[in-house]
Amino acid sequence: MPLTPQAKAFLKEIDEQNASPVESLPVPQGRRMFAALTRWHGTRVEVESVKDCMLPGDVRGRIYRPNCVSIADNAPQPAIMFFHGGGWVLGDLETHDALCRRLASESECTVIAVDYSLSPETRYPKSLDECYDATVHVIENASQFNVRSDRIAVSGDSAGGNLAAAVTLRARDLGFDRIDLQVLIYPALLPDYGQESYLEFTDGFGLTRQRMIWFWKQYLGEKEADCYAAPCLAKNLAGLPKTILITAEYDVLRCDGEVFAKRLIESGVPTSYKRYHGNLHGFVHFAGMFDDGKRAVAEIGCWCRQHLYR
Repeated sequence: MPLTPQAKAFLKEIDEQNASPVESLPVPQGRRMFAALTRWHGTRVEVESVKDCMLPGDVRGRIYRPNCVSIADNAPQPAIMFFHGGGWVLGDLETHDALCRRLASESECTVIAVDYSLSPETRYPKSLDECYDATVHVIENASQFNVRSDRIAVSGDSAGGNLAAAVTLRARDLGFDRIDLQVLIYPALLPDYGQESYLEFTDGFGLTRQRMIWFWKQYLGEKEADCYAAPCLAKNLAGLPKTILITAEYDVLRCDGEVFAKRLIESGVPTSYKRYHGNLHGFVHFAGMFDDGKRAVAEIGCWCRQHLYR
């Protein structure tokens, strides 16, 4: 399918800005540039409450409680842990605030965003450790967060999708089988730059092949990727929780998600997969520019309600 008109307009706007590639900038400058894209995030929908908190390891978190009609007032809700995208280098609670609000509203679940440490100041596995510890902490202290310990999902976009998938892999391998669902939004799952989508969309479609090479380098440093850094390397995916996975057609990461979804299904993991045709990487995060981004979160929210309010 051709690029959607909104995807074409998005690429035209990027081209007209003539901004330097983030990988060519000092990291602090790249982060400021990424943080300044707030008008692309879309409307910050109203939710019942938004409250910052502290998670293990002095990691900041943010709790979004939706206006929920499915259960009684102030009753514990299912929870979705959220890990933001940005190539493990960019992003924070603010850059994904609008997305977390939409996710809470559409899913009718409490969303708990994790402000994990960024690379290259900290390398793998620090951010994964923080996301895993935060998830375990919420489950084991569910009453403090007013959520249900038996209805927990992990989620994330792009690099955050990587962290969500790695959290569930680690939880399975450690015998911590208390995660019900994983929601992976165009996740980065394998540093294999010879995949079809990497070669087809190398440049000119927003996220570039070169930028992903740079992101992986910042995250891994000199380490070789293992299955927790790159979940597609896991030899066995059986026993993972139900999965929701979406990809964008014109995205270097499309093959990462498609390969992982296929392997999950072959391993007997209930998996809902959808490719959003005509769209670019980031279309969910940048829902202010993409109507399909809003539609995707609505669909994810519906899936989450079905799984977590079963």
